[in-house]
Parts: sequence; structure tokens; C-alpha cells
Amino acid sequence: MIQAAPPTITMEPAAMLSKFERYPLTFGPTPIEKLSRLTAHLGGDIEIYAKREDCNSGLAFGGNKLRKLEYIVPDAIASNADTLVSIGGVQSNHTRMVAAVAAKIGMKCLLIQESWVPHEDAVYDRVGNILLSRIMGAETRLIDEGFDIGIRDSWTRALAEVTARGGRPYAIPAGASVHKFGGLGYVGFAEEVRAQERDMGFSFDYIIVCTVTGSTHAGMVVGFAADGRQRNVIGIDASCTPAQTRAQVLDIARNTSELIGGKPIAADDIVLNEDYAYPVYGVPSKQTVEAIRLSARLEGMITDPVYEGKSMQGMIDLVQRGFFPKGSRVLYAHLGGAPALNGYSYTFRNG
Repeated sequence: MIQAAPPTITMEPAAMLSKFERYPLTFGPTPIEKLSRLTAHLGGDIEIYAKREDCNSGLAFGGNKLRKLEYIVPDAIASNADTLVSIGGVQSNHTRMVAAVAAKIGMKCLLIQESWVPHEDAVYDRVGNILLSRIMGAETRLIDEGFDIGIRDSWTRALAEVTARGGRPYAIPAGASVHKFGGLGYVGFAEEVRAQERDMGFSFDYIIVCTVTGSTHAGMVVGFAADGRQRNVIGIDASCTPAQTRAQVLDIARNTSELIGGKPIAADDIVLNEDYAYPVYGVPSKQTVEAIRLSARLEGMITDPVYEGKSMQGMIDLVQRGFFPKGSRVLYAHLGGAPALNGYSYTFRNG
């Protein structure tokens, strides 16, 4: 039987990332679409577009974590690891993507799934992201520990356990964020947006991104600093621990910028709106649920209760409050995460 050759690890053509190896996991540049009905619904003074990171790959529904993992996989392969070890909540999008990548490159996968969300849906730990991870062959271990974006003891113990049983673990932290290469993918996002802007004939005035573990936001800050737009990247906090999140975004951005030889990053370059993360991480407010329904019913675009629903809520509210000057073009970064909706079936039992 003829077997397909594995993808070739390539050098990233984008200027800022030219010295870094990239393992292709995505289809290529993600599309940008105008959300015309949402724009009209919100008065028409602000043009709203979405960059569809949720449609970036055929690997297990894709999402923003794959951009990060494309720069991490070459290091994992070079380390001679045989097991990817990562961590997230029960409905973590990130751990789903690590499971998919492990399957794609032929490695084992151990996932620590902590109880980060105080949510009691009867099937929460049997559907959605964790179900997909199990189907892909990952070992998923439920741990009763609360939310924290920092390094977790349960994860470090899992790494030691893999070593003790004769395996060769490769450590991928929550969200791939505090990994040394965690910010690179979203530096590339900024360069990709600039190329698309040239084709479209205009530039975006603001970029909206959901922020929790921080490397998506941090990479964008570094990438858009190249043209002076770093403070136009508006992070919508969904962690409900904004001081810790802000500090982590700044640290990742500075480390990433130094790694690529980019511009210095100041504390004021990190713009994080704290108004929409309530009541706690992973639990949607009434306003978040309304935003999920609105974007779905106007655009057929599905967002989730943990991340994208909260950033959608934030963007809608900022438009309605007049935060953006009239005539602004706003790019909403849709990072994926729709499989988590299955864990909130009671919330959406009537649509």
C-alpha cells in the first residue's frame, strides 16, 4: 500500500518569521468576510469583518491553537519525543487541538483536563471537545482543580509520569501560550492580515480578540507593532483574572518580540477590556448568550460560551457605546471553539 509522505517542515516565508521552522497544519490564509447583516443591525456606521480562524484546518474543527502549534511541532519532533502532554479545562479547545496534532504526526497524547469551569451540565465531561480528544486516541485525565492560567502541578506531574513509564514527553502548556514559540503563530496572523488588506485596498482600524492564556493576543501585538497598530488590538478578557492575564500577555509579547527581533513592547501596548468576562471563566452571562444567538441568527456564524461569545458580546457592546469612531473598520478574530457548545446544551435547549 502506498503511504502519503508526511508534510515537509518549511521555512515560513513571512519576513518576521523567516528563521523559524513551521509544520503545516492549516489550509493557508484564513478568509476574511464582511458581516453585513450584523453591521446593518448595529447601525451601519462601523463596518464589521471576521477573520475565520475557526475554518483554518481539517484537523478536528481547527481553531487558533493550530497557528501556534505549527511552530511548536518542529521542536517536538526534533526533541525525539513520543508523547505530547498538555493541559486545559474539561472543554478545552487547546487540548482538542493537541490531540489532533498528536494523531497527525504519530505521537501519543496525555491531556490533563482540570475542572476550570463551575458548570454542571449533565453531559459536560462526555461531549464536545473532550469527546473529540478521546475519539482521536488521547488519554484524557479529569482532575478536580480550579482555574488558573499559570503552570499547574497536575501538568508537571503528568510529564514526570510519562518519563517514569519509559516515554519521552514533550511539554505544551495551557493554550500553548508560555511555550517559547507560543506567540509566533499570531505574529504570522498580522502579516497575513496585511497581505489581505493590500488585496482589499484598505486597512482595519481595530482588531478584536478574545484573551485568556495570552499568546494569541501577544502575537498579534508583536505582529501589528510592525505598522504601529499594536494598541488597536483590543483584547476582550474572558479569564476573569485580568491582572494575571494582562501580565502574561505582556511577558509573552516581550519574549516573542525579542525572539524575532521585533520592536520593543511597552506595557501600554497591551489593551485588555475587562468588562465582559463575568460571572467567571467559562460561564456565559445572559449578555454572552444573547451575543451568541445574535451572530448566529444574523450571520450563521457560531460562537461559543467560553471565548468567542464573550468577545462577540464585547465587540457588539463597544459598537453600541460608540467606542469606535464613525467609519471604522473592525476585524473580529474568530478563534474557533464551537464544539464546546455541546457542553452547554441545557443553556441552549430552546435555541
